[in-house]
Amino acid sequence: MAERTIMLVCAAGMSTSLLVSKMQKAAEAEGIDADIFATAASDADAKLAEKNPDILMLGPQVRYMLSDFQKRVDIPVEVINMQDYGMMNGEKVLKEAEASIAKAN
Repeated sequence: MAERTIMLVCAAGMSTSLLVSKMQKAAEAEGIDADIFATAASDADAKLAEKNPDILMLGPQVRYMLSDFQKRVDIPVEVINMQDYGMMNGEKVLKEAEASIAKAN
């Protein structure tokens, strides 16, 4: 089982799949054992229950869901920086996730 589980949520689950692969490459380079996956907003609750992630990261296009998730889950919930998302900067998004997880623990 992975040391970290990072869940990314976007409108359809498609646009974040490239970001997931870039984050996985960054994690491997850093020696971080992480299960990083993306899901559509409509499937987020099922994936939360199934995967039990350490952090939930929202794509900028679903940032309006932030307060709803923050009220319902007891893990960090962050909105991915729009510039990092647009540039598909997996390394930077991974660092943000790691920082949020560390701050919560």
